Amino acid sequence: MKILIKNTEIITMNDENDIVFGDLLIENDRIAKIGKDLQLHDIDKIIDAKGKTVIPGFVQTHIHLCQSLFRGQGDDLELLDWLKKRIWPLEAAHDPESVYYSAMLGIGELIQSGTTSIVDMETVHHTESAFQAMAESGIRAISGKVMMDLGVEVPARLLESTEDSLQESVNLLEKWHNFDQGRIQYAFCPRFVISCTENLLTEVRDLASYYRVNVHTHASENLDEIKLVEQERGMRNIVYLDHIGLASPNLILAHCVWLNEEEKKIIKERGIKVSHCPGSNLKLASGIAEVPDLLSREIPMSLGADGAPCNNNLDMFNEMRLASIIQKSFHGPTIMSAQTVFRMATIGGAKAMGLDQDIGSLEEGKKADIVILNMNDFHVYPSFGVDPISRIVYSATRADVETTIINGSIVMENRIMKTIDKSIILREANQSIKRLLKRIARLEKFN
Repeated sequence: MKILIKNTEIITMNDENDIVFGDLLIENDRIAKIGKDLQLHDIDKIIDAKGKTVIPGFVQTHIHLCQSLFRGQGDDLELLDWLKKRIWPLEAAHDPESVYYSAMLGIGELIQSGTTSIVDMETVHHTESAFQAMAESGIRAISGKVMMDLGVEVPARLLESTEDSLQESVNLLEKWHNFDQGRIQYAFCPRFVISCTENLLTEVRDLASYYRVNVHTHASENLDEIKLVEQERGMRNIVYLDHIGLASPNLILAHCVWLNEEEKKIIKERGIKVSHCPGSNLKLASGIAEVPDLLSREIPMSLGADGAPCNNNLDMFNEMRLASIIQKSFHGPTIMSAQTVFRMATIGGAKAMGLDQDIGSLEEGKKADIVILNMNDFHVYPSFGVDPISRIVYSATRADVETTIINGSIVMENRIMKTIDKSIILREANQSIKRLLKRIARLEKFN
């Protein structure tokens, strides 16, 4: 399949930050050529993108697709109450069908707002259903079942034995890792330190090394969480992860809002990747991560929306804008420029996934993960004399995403979804959350 995108502004995000006005050729799943007035034959599809902007697909490095159904169910709570009172009971109520439609609901929103790749964390059970949704939808993902073999005030259905947690994770890995020539990959996903025994975490360390896959977990999101880790393990989060040998370049940490100097040094020295989730951190009142300081230390930083019930959207435009403007009040208007956060949203996310040789920028030979923006509207004009990346970060919205291409396949064109039946997903999402809430009500009645 050959697709030619013509007559357009191409924001490459290559090392030179080149912006090209011309054409982009896709052959099968890769970008074959970028140039001006490409004269080509045997083209299967031509997209005339005159007056539009082509960008790399956004890469979100912390998502919970299993929580998309819970949007609006956990508002106005801080993290630990949010988990114990709302999210864990809802996750415990999940069934295979509800996980599938939750994942499809989230993926539909992600594709519609220009995200082409995610690092996802599922719940304890029914992760197979989420992988099926990823496979059918065309999204690029690193995902895994959440692992929980410890905790208080955790629903019994979410507490698993160490052996079961490890075995199910390995079973999923061996079935889904490198599915569709690597479009879907597996990661071990221990929830966070206070949900996992040390035995589980050290086994995860060894298995991740053996299979050469990522580990994706939460760390230092909330002050109460950090206190619990110190009480139980005798040291702070990042220090503990380093102590047991989990701190390495294959570790992706969500949040890292509250870090001390020792922890920052560990993250830098071990090559740990950090996913900044400003929308979630603000809504749960967790705090504001010291991103400018982390960036100044050349710590790999990327962006994620987290889950729908703590944000309440999965929109990278929202995360980019927040990531920039929340820092300006503390550090001045020049901090966290549009260029900085746009890099975090694209090539920064690709580096966190370990896929920057394939995605994150528009370059010949890379995977064709591409978004076409139509920024011809009131809220993004005038366009003359305005930096194109500033237009995207500070003015554009998800409504400006016109077409999304992943792995060379058009998954949304002219705002019409190609791999997901929107009407079915919306209907079944409502039916699924209704079923889960009834299930929770029955359990509460008998307890």
